[in-house]
Amino acid sequence: MESKGFEQLKVWQKAHSLTLKIYQVTRSFPKEEQFGLISQIKRACISVCANIAEGQSKTRKDFLRFLDISLASLQETKYYLILSKDLAILDSEKFRDLIQSTDEVGKMLHGLKKAIKTKISNHS
Repeated sequence: MESKGFEQLKVWQKAHSLTLKIYQVTRSFPKEEQFGLISQIKRACISVCANIAEGQSKTRKDFLRFLDISLASLQETKYYLILSKDLAILDSEKFRDLIQSTDEVGKMLHGLKKAIKTKISNHS
């Protein structure tokens, strides 16, 4: 879609930062969650970044679809954070920080979708 790489997209950078935070915080999760909650939350968060990266190389219309998938994965990530807090695996301070990051990524994804839709309608 664009000539610059996905790594230059602010939303990808923010989502990647969230993924790194998720990896850091899940190191302290109980070992019995390694193939459960830890695996699921990492997979969901990685999906946010991966779909931005993959979609960026597609047409604008296809990119919108990949951004929708990123948004769905972000919601999934958010649920796992809520579950982690409710299970007392994740403390309130880390939870607030991670939720704030997910909300910020979400706003950025919605903003990017809006910008792409505007470009599509201007070229129609």
